[in-house]
Amino acid sequence: RCRSTRSFYLFNISIIFMQYIFRSFFLAGLLLISVTSIAQKSFTPEWSKGIVWYQIFPERFNNGDPTNDPKAEDQDGAYPFNTTSPFQIHSWTSDWYQLQPYEQQNGKDIYYNLQRRRYGGDLQGVINKLDYIKSLGIDAIYMTPIFWSPSSHKYDALCYHHVDPTFGPDPKGDIALMEKENPLDVKTWVWTKADLLALKLIKEVHSRNMRIIFDGVFNHMGVKSFAFRDVEKNQQASPYADWFSVKSWNDAAKGTTFDYNGWFGVKTLPEFKEDNHGIVAGPKQYIFNATKRWMNPMDKGTKDGIDGWRLDVAYDVGHPFWKDWRKWVRSINPTAYMTAELVYPINETKPYLEGDEFDATMNYNFAFIMHDFFIQDKTGSTVTAFDARLKELREAFGNDVALNMQNLMNSHDATRLASAVANPDGLKFGDWGKYFNWSQKSNNKDYNARKPTASQIQKQKLIAAFQMLYLGSPMIFYGDEAGIWGGNDPDCRKPMIWEDKKYDPETYNPDQTRHEADQVAFNKDLFNWYQKFMGLRKTYKSLQLGDYTTVEKNDIQRFYAFSRKYNSEEVLVFINRSEKPVQYKSAILKSGSYKDVFSKKTLKSVTIQSMDLVVLFK
Repeated sequence: RCRSTRSFYLFNISIIFMQYIFRSFFLAGLLLISVTSIAQKSFTPEWSKGIVWYQIFPERFNNGDPTNDPKAEDQDGAYPFNTTSPFQIHSWTSDWYQLQPYEQQNGKDIYYNLQRRRYGGDLQGVINKLDYIKSLGIDAIYMTPIFWSPSSHKYDALCYHHVDPTFGPDPKGDIALMEKENPLDVKTWVWTKADLLALKLIKEVHSRNMRIIFDGVFNHMGVKSFAFRDVEKNQQASPYADWFSVKSWNDAAKGTTFDYNGWFGVKTLPEFKEDNHGIVAGPKQYIFNATKRWMNPMDKGTKDGIDGWRLDVAYDVGHPFWKDWRKWVRSINPTAYMTAELVYPINETKPYLEGDEFDATMNYNFAFIMHDFFIQDKTGSTVTAFDARLKELREAFGNDVALNMQNLMNSHDATRLASAVANPDGLKFGDWGKYFNWSQKSNNKDYNARKPTASQIQKQKLIAAFQMLYLGSPMIFYGDEAGIWGGNDPDCRKPMIWEDKKYDPETYNPDQTRHEADQVAFNKDLFNWYQKFMGLRKTYKSLQLGDYTTVEKNDIQRFYAFSRKYNSEEVLVFINRSEKPVQYKSAILKSGSYKDVFSKKTLKSVTIQSMDLVVLFK
């Protein structure tokens, strides 16, 4: 009986054990499925979440090598198509709207001449200022196009596999080297001195523990590009005949002449041909080859290459191309970051951010919301509306994407933040097309292009602080921290203000009449403000990666408070958008566990001054 009883117990124990094993494997399987599901949803790089971006427009950032300054002939193919009038490198520190003697000789107005100006900014200039960028608190740099191009903005590329020779130390030598290549044969591609300087820039950025991405303009090329020039010359016989959207060829028998599609009708920007699979095979392969060149230069490894791409006019390239291109990019570097230029509402943006195309966008929707609340005065949105719109945008694409979104207030394609605050209650920034034209002094004589007042600069400070404290990845345009002001393109592209340079005051209007002098100088106080809040972001993990919770919204007082939490760390932010001080008391603060992030004093109530903020931590 004892043996049978023991056998009975052993049998039951074995059954229980088998059930335990089965249950464990079953739960492990569920866990594996769950983890796999989570991993599939998390498709963005870890390094790019919550970082601070700095956008550089190279031609206007810093002239580090005057020996490579562009000549008049280097502008061949770029508006205003004048390579014969007197030309010289423009004085970096001159009055922006003042026509210089060499410009006056062509008899054209200021807007014609602004497009001809070259200030000589180059890659050595960026390298020389990397310590400045690092000291500001920047984590990553976005370079607008650096590839060979006749324009100052370089969105009309002559090629994608070479840096503009005037950005490097030997323009003539570089051009001679490039002439020996066959662009269709990667094996013939050379490394020019400008290319090698770009690799040095990448290395120098990485040595400072920063990242860098380049601008990919894959919708079109310049009219003087190697491919389009060959098509113009050889027509259907060109090896590039199938690259562009050609509408008709030169054909005397048919009575047709050569015609093609330019981006937005601009004939200097011939568009690549697309079919149901996206950009057609010829240009697609060239783009893929150029992509790899800058991500894994000389096949020496991705550590020597760029960390990702910003994609110009992404909305004008078909989804199939971006899906294939993303696979290619990630096959080269699994942690590469891809961000798109999109100015679409949420629903139209979603297809680009589902994990098979981009990791983020230049977050203009964020700028639209911020503009309506902070910049507009009489016509500004309520605190409640501001909070609701931020929540909708924050949750639209999932937290993984939200942490990567480049939360900007301006760029090379928008009025400077310092001028936006000086023009409240105008058109809505969200009405992109109309606002773009309204904020150009050339189109709107009433637009205030003067230096912002002290109160307007305080508004800029409040906006900048919010950028640094909000969820996502703040991005600032070079010089915002130095006090550059200016309306929309071309005025937003003024040369950088450096502390060691003495600038002429701005006294000229576009029509060459005069106004009271606006002093131009590096704004040290503004720089310190940006630096201080970037420093906060690095100090507190919650500001980089933490959750976001609204704490208070008061439409009457125009008062707003939110919390950022990461594990046990919490940061509380109180924003006063009104013209009067606001005092805030609550049970949250009475606990006595919150301290001011700067003074480290424990606070049980806070007073927030007009157009200011208070930040606490626990």
